[in-house]
Formats: sequence, structure tokens, C-alpha cells
Amino acid sequence: MTIETLIELYDDRPLENVLGAEMFRPARVVYICPQNAAQDKELHRTLRSFFSHRGIKTELIFYKADIYNTSSILELLRSITGKYRDCVLDITGGTDAVLFAAGMLSSENPLPVFTYSRRKNSFYSIKNAPFADSVPCPLSYKVEDFFLMAGGSVRKGRVDNAILENYLQFFDPFFRVYMENRREWDRIVTYIQRQSPALPDGTYSLFASGPYSVKGPRSVRIDTPETALRSLSDIGLISDLEVSPERVSFRFLDAAVRSWLRDVGSVLELYVYKACLESGLFEDVLTSVVVEWEGSQKENSVSNELDVMCSKGVVPLFISCKTCDVRTEALNELAILKDRFGGNMAKAAIVTAERVKTVTRNRAAELGISIIDLNDLKRDHLQKRLRACIL
Repeated sequence: MTIETLIELYDDRPLENVLGAEMFRPARVVYICPQNAAQDKELHRTLRSFFSHRGIKTELIFYKADIYNTSSILELLRSITGKYRDCVLDITGGTDAVLFAAGMLSSENPLPVFTYSRRKNSFYSIKNAPFADSVPCPLSYKVEDFFLMAGGSVRKGRVDNAILENYLQFFDPFFRVYMENRREWDRIVTYIQRQSPALPDGTYSLFASGPYSVKGPRSVRIDTPETALRSLSDIGLISDLEVSPERVSFRFLDAAVRSWLRDVGSVLELYVYKACLESGLFEDVLTSVVVEWEGSQKENSVSNELDVMCSKGVVPLFISCKTCDVRTEALNELAILKDRFGGNMAKAAIVTAERVKTVTRNRAAELGISIIDLNDLKRDHLQKRLRACIL
């Protein structure tokens, strides 16, 4: 069936504003919006840009409605169905008052009405919409798409995802070295940082050298972590390792490895990235995803970095990786990102190399966040837990 005009009940959850339009490709989409959304030109630009990005040519029209006044909404819907022929109504989103008005319209007008079931990932006919009845949703989004549909944008973070396939063979051995030295990892990374500072001109060398003992935080001396360095040498992340009672020197494999060995959290992020990639569960997997909340057009846009993000069909999975205890602030930040850019469809998980306390687990459960902790990592249950998160 060719849909001429699709009426969408605007929702704060971005996916619900685009799913019906992308599935059924109408000639135009009419959004019933609260006043702020109806007048938000940036929001209109976002939706038009998203549909263009997805190759959908459709006219977008925005109508202002008092979303708590059923009578005025009903009058607006009557006006729209009188102006545009062959209207179809999608009641997936919207407030209770808007939905009630849509129900009243449906009782007096034979226009087709359908909805989308998140639980079954299918569309269903509510009235006169056989084209949507029990129709599975085959759509699939990349990580970037979830941010674009919500007015955000993605830029390159600390890690160049394009090169990671060249390093996959290192990530499991790297993680094993970390697990063997987990309690000392902060000190080991601090030691490596001290031995490989930037040069005076801002550049850096892949060759690292310095005294056997270096100054750490609060002037605490850190001796050379010989066992860890030899393990890193054995797996090929460093080479030319020389240790004497006075000095130590070694060479990083390349610039990417230098960056990872100088960052405490990279080892866990790369391990989780590889697990997501090799699980076969996801169509898109990225690490170090920096998202600008208001796109890249505004000078004062807010940005956040997600350690790992994946997508499966129309479901995004937001993952935060912690080599330390999980704090309430981290849970709240992840929940905000999940809700803002994924809505009810989104899933979220925190992967930590510590054991998580019951009170933290309870708070995570309240926010809809799965916990994958040290016990799961030690039992090699990471992929199993990821599957439970997304399915």
C-alpha cells in the first residue's frame, strides 16, 4: 500500500518519530507536536537531515497542539484529515491526551490506524491497516543513526575504529596481562606514562626510557613493573625491553599501542569491543564514541564519550567500561545517554573489573542498566552476558 500522508504523534523518544515513516515511506509526514517542538527549527532540520541520510524522500510538516487538551487535538486531527487525502495514523508515540484524541478521531473516521510493538519488533493494525498487521520490522540502524535521529552527531574519539581490525589478535592477550596485574594496573600505567613523556615540541617518540624508579602520585616512588613489562613484550605490544638496576628502556609497537598503554581504561574497552564484534550479535560496533548532544553546528554543544556502543536492528546497546568501582554518577550518566538517544528501545550495560555491591546492582536495575562484573570476566561469560543484554 502506498501511503500519501502519515500522521505521527510526536514523542520525546526519537526512534518513535521515525520508525513508521521509514518503514512505510509516505509522501509526507505530519507531526502533531507540543508547542516547543512545533517551533523548534533545529529539530525540524534534524529530522529532515536524518531522513535524507537514510535515503527517504518525504515532506515533513509540523503542527502545534496543546498536548493536554483533548478537544483541541481532536479538532486539529479533523482539520488535517480534511486537508490531506489518504491519511494513515501511527499511534506508537504521543501523550495520553493525544492518544485519547486519536482514539476519538478513529471512532468517527475510517482512516487506517497502526502501532509498533517494541517487545515483538513488529507493526500491528489497530483499525483498517492490513498492510501493517503483524508485519515484522526489518529495519537496521548503525550506531551513528541513533544520534542523528536525536539531533546529535558523532565524531572521532580517542580510538580510530578504522584501524582496530589490524589489532584484534592483541586484545585478548592484552586483557590477560591486565587481569594478571589488575591490582597494580594504575601504577603500571603511571610508570609507562612517566617513561614516555611528550617531547618539548609536543611530538613523542615510540622509544621509552628512564630510571628504574619513577615518581608517582603524591611523590610515591614506583619501581619498574618488570613482570608486567615482560608480559607486554611477550605478546608483542612492546619490544627491545632492557632492564638494569639503574635504567629501563623499551619500544612501543606503534602510536596506537603507545596510546593504549598510557591509558588505564583502554585495555577493558578494547576487550569488550572485540567481544561485541565477535559475538555475532550486532550489525555495528564502535568504541570511543564521542557524541555531540546538539550536533556539530553549535559552539556550546555538550559532548560525552561512550566506551563501546553497538546496534542490533533498531536496538542500541550503550556500554560503559570501568576498571574501578562503579559509582552512582556513572550509572546516572549512562542512563541519561540511553534515554536521550535510544528511548525505550535502548539497552545499557556497565562492564567493570571489580565486584559490584548489591546496593549498586539495585540502583542499576532501577535505571534499566545491566551489570557485568569481575566474576563474569573471570568466568569468560562476557559474550553470554552481552547476549542477555540485547535479546
